[in-house]
Amino acid sequence: MRIEKKLEEMGVTLPEIPTNVDWPVIPGVQVGNLLFLTGVYPQTGSGTPWKGKVGRDYSTEEAYVAARWCAIALLAEAKYVLGDLDRVKRVVRILGMVNSTDDFEEAPQVMNGCSDFLVEVFGEMGKHARSAVCMASLTVQSPVEADAVFEVE
Repeated sequence: MRIEKKLEEMGVTLPEIPTNVDWPVIPGVQVGNLLFLTGVYPQTGSGTPWKGKVGRDYSTEEAYVAARWCAIALLAEAKYVLGDLDRVKRVVRILGMVNSTDDFEEAPQVMNGCSDFLVEVFGEMGKHARSAVCMASLTVQSPVEADAVFEVE
């Protein structure tokens, strides 16, 4: 419970993962020592979704905060699948997608919100490989989406 205690000290509460939904996907799949997490969108602590394009509705700095919320949602998925975040040995890879205007070029700076948070939580083991790409649109008009691969015990 070391990681959850750290999150608590940071003032972070993980959102609930809906369990009563009949979707064809699940929050994550463990294959061997790798945990593949489903893509997540940012929500505020109250559960309100973010909607809009980066470069039009959100600045790079605002989208950085949205990407941080994605990292929190990824940890919620990991906890749901693993039962204990202390089983995470390393963050391996993040794919970050930014719903942006055609001329927006700061996807890496936006996705640093997700990456910085994971390093803050896991320290050196939070450092990871990452792709950050701009998209013409994302589902539910979200400004950011992220998925992840974690190494687990």
